[in-house]
Amino acid sequence: MDAFLHRTPFSPNPLQSKDDLAKFLKELLDPLAAHTSPGGARIHLGHTGTHFDDVAAQLEGFSRPIWGLSALLGGGGEYEGTKRWVNGFTNGTDPQSEEFWGNMRDRDQRMVECSAIGFSIAVAKEQLWDPLSPEAKANLENWLGGMNDKEMPNTNWLWFRVFANLGLSKAGSPRADTKRMKADLDHLDTFYIGGGWSRDGPEGVIQLDYYSSSFAIQFAQLAYSKLAQDDDPERCEEYRNRARAFALDFVHYFDEEGRAIPFGRSLTYRFAMSSFWGALAFADVELPAPLTWGVVKGLQLRNIRYWANQPGAYGPDGTLTIGFCYPNHNITESYNSSGSPYWCCKSFVTLALPETHPFWTSPEEPYPVELRETVKVLQNPLHIMSNLGGHTFLLSSGQQCSYPVKQSAAKYGKLAYSSAFGYSVPVGNLTLEELGGDNTLALSDDAGETWKCRRATKEARIEGGKWLRSMWYPWNDVEVETWLVPPQKETPLWHIRVHRIKTGRALLSAEGGFAIHGQRADSRALEPSTGEAFGTHEQVGEGRAASKAGVSGIVDIGSGQRRGIALRTDANTNLIVPRAVLPTLMHEHSAGDKSIWLMTAVFAEPSSGGREGAKPGWITQWNERPKVPQGISALVLKEYTRR
Repeated sequence: MDAFLHRTPFSPNPLQSKDDLAKFLKELLDPLAAHTSPGGARIHLGHTGTHFDDVAAQLEGFSRPIWGLSALLGGGGEYEGTKRWVNGFTNGTDPQSEEFWGNMRDRDQRMVECSAIGFSIAVAKEQLWDPLSPEAKANLENWLGGMNDKEMPNTNWLWFRVFANLGLSKAGSPRADTKRMKADLDHLDTFYIGGGWSRDGPEGVIQLDYYSSSFAIQFAQLAYSKLAQDDDPERCEEYRNRARAFALDFVHYFDEEGRAIPFGRSLTYRFAMSSFWGALAFADVELPAPLTWGVVKGLQLRNIRYWANQPGAYGPDGTLTIGFCYPNHNITESYNSSGSPYWCCKSFVTLALPETHPFWTSPEEPYPVELRETVKVLQNPLHIMSNLGGHTFLLSSGQQCSYPVKQSAAKYGKLAYSSAFGYSVPVGNLTLEELGGDNTLALSDDAGETWKCRRATKEARIEGGKWLRSMWYPWNDVEVETWLVPPQKETPLWHIRVHRIKTGRALLSAEGGFAIHGQRADSRALEPSTGEAFGTHEQVGEGRAASKAGVSGIVDIGSGQRRGIALRTDANTNLIVPRAVLPTLMHEHSAGDKSIWLMTAVFAEPSSGGREGAKPGWITQWNERPKVPQGISALVLKEYTRR
């Protein structure tokens, strides 16, 4: 039955060579033909809505696959459906055509799609630009150039105008505004904060998610450094230097099996998360040790292989679904159309490289031994990365989206994010089951009818290079201070959280560990079990769940009085699995002047290497509880001594 239930619409493909990758791309492009308008300018993949108009959504469906198509063509490949996109350029930019995309306005979604179009002209001019008639070229020039006098968000969006002008300049168009391009680049460079990192906006923005890397900024910098080397060599070298520094941090967001840690927004872009590694190759960056071309190749291709084997990421006809590991609109943003997931086509950028490039000639290498079983503190994103015990995850405090975005508390405010267990989002605003409260301290002041989770984190910092410390103010008379301590060598499957709560109102708390696949081998719900058998475990002070996905647990290492449960969350809260169980600690707290201290140890080990469940013997590590670091326990003792 596994073969029946867990199959993708693609032909068998090891995804090891350039030809393999090209084959996979073509099998992603082929199903789009049935959804393409007669004139080729629009691809309509579904009937869901976005905050922008449906024509712009159909333009997304047209433009985003071009990231891959243009790389394929620019690298010497061929695709028999290329004419669909050539015709689309003609009809989409012709004001007299019924398929006209419409002129751009201020802050128009159409601006986003200009980046792929500009890139395609720059790398595949002969195949995508040269076949156009003089009239069609003029229309495309005017349409792209129409964004140069429009207002744009003060974010990574400015890169979209850079690539529009870059493409126009490569075509020799008089509509290329090189002064505008330089001004945009100069402003984008003000987002740089050092160590290879750029925030997604001006000073004051604390948002360093995948838009700082693969989705936008790093990818754009690297592509620009390749395509503009002759005209802007100093800036291009600076971008390559940034990428070298960034790569040594970014590698910690990937696990040995190729998965990237889900964090932040736009995760329906899926394997776009690994496009940075392909962009390193595209830009011919000199790699810093321990990275080699074999390592970079492995990071990119393992991630693509992982996604090629996720049946829920694709519809029966081979088109991408909106969601993550399965179709899930709960995780999406208001700008996700049915064409949005094709942003993943950025990860085909290595198809633009010749087969003689070291990315393709180097044998694929596994995740570097030097980077396994490590903990690394990343100051810029306020993340502490760990892969001790074979579990790749991060601790987080301080990031938040700089503007309202759906489920932002879940996407940026949780305490931890895991490559294996993902994160969960609310599916309603009532009951704990609806909350999807993994890796968060949820608080309720109405006996559990509604819940608040951390969104706006204040005063976040890394103390002594050892742990994260931050504040959260859920109500005017409630403050929560939190310490997050990464795993230690002696207890590699545990991390520690300490919370100090001061409250002027009665509260109910629910602190969650990692959500985990909640079904038995026969697909029925997990039931209570003992030892290492798959199932759930509940008692005062601790909760745990074990299944084919591994094991997840949570323990009260303070008072030991909180009630431990294995909460069955509502369906489709978790990004990775549609049915999850969440080990949780619950307690009631009275209002008062004294601090309430919660000390928590969180345990997790994912399955790996094709094995079902955690490694045998994990119960021994479960029984070896970690200790709160002396620097934090001294603060607790000091406060109790005052009483």
